[in-house]
Amino acid sequence: MVVRRFLSTFWFIVRHPKQFYKTKVSGPLIKFVYETVQLYRLRTRKGIDSVRELFLRGTIVAAATSVLVWLSIFMYMAFYYVYVPTISHERPVFLQFKACQDAKGICSFPSAHIQLTKRQQLLMYGQPYKIHLELEMPESRTNRELGMFMVCADFRGQDGSLVTSSCRSAMLHYRSVVIDTLYKLVFIPLFILGTVEEKQKVYVELFAEYEDKETAPVTDVYLEIQTKYIQLYSAKFFINAQFSGLRYFMFHWPLVSATIGITSNLFFIAIVCIITWYQLILSDDYRNYESDLAANRRLEYFKGNVEDDSSSFDEDTSFLQEASGNEKDYLEERKILDDIKPVTVEQ
Repeated sequence: MVVRRFLSTFWFIVRHPKQFYKTKVSGPLIKFVYETVQLYRLRTRKGIDSVRELFLRGTIVAAATSVLVWLSIFMYMAFYYVYVPTISHERPVFLQFKACQDAKGICSFPSAHIQLTKRQQLLMYGQPYKIHLELEMPESRTNRELGMFMVCADFRGQDGSLVTSSCRSAMLHYRSVVIDTLYKLVFIPLFILGTVEEKQKVYVELFAEYEDKETAPVTDVYLEIQTKYIQLYSAKFFINAQFSGLRYFMFHWPLVSATIGITSNLFFIAIVCIITWYQLILSDDYRNYESDLAANRRLEYFKGNVEDDSSSFDEDTSFLQEASGNEKDYLEERKILDDIKPVTVEQ
């Protein structure tokens, strides 16, 4: 039954959209606006007669204001969520290599596969991103003697196609023997306690301003460190958004931007509501509805007057009939007295 009613309603909307809009949307809305205007006029003429009416008005105003404010907040939050992307994406890098069978060490370049997302895209189109790799390397003799090495990255789409690639060189930060000795002497208590370790973090910048392509978004990254003698503690992959303009202002000054945005939304929503209200009041449908109500009221008033006149006419008729009946009785009594009077005289 419910499905049949839904299908019939849907078919009626498809065949007669204007009639559906007029009967189900425009008509009830105009009726509500008219009744609200009449109620406001009536209340204005009578004035505030009690505390209850004052409380009712305050409640209505507070409810309408709260709805507008929350709508403005929701609009700003939705715009912020859509317009300002996540500023940073961090992924751990688990490097893999082939171990040598005859000797110790690495017999292949360390490599890793980083899955950025399982969805179709992670980065926002048109937004520049800074992409770099963080390598945590011990200050060992092997790493000091390693010198420069290459770090290469292949960015691929969801179907495995190559989108772009980048190769950058890196090395451990140089420190002379004198500086290294003084540094260790100053921080020797921390070295003994284990608070500080003999390691460095090397940042390899792969892209300074990378923009994702709409036709081929990046979902996977393949890294390779092109040396067999590097020693690593850990590695991390970072993607940081480089904000500018409105995004920079909205991210770094959230309270100020939220205040300005919510106030602007509230102002425009109020303007739209006022314009819509006056358009409904000044529309032809509203005037026709008001004239129809006035005509119905005049017709009811005329019917009431006719009924009052007919009731008064019936009262007058009954009164006259009663008066004529009394006069008839009087004449009959008079006739009887006249008939009796001569008889008494003759006797």
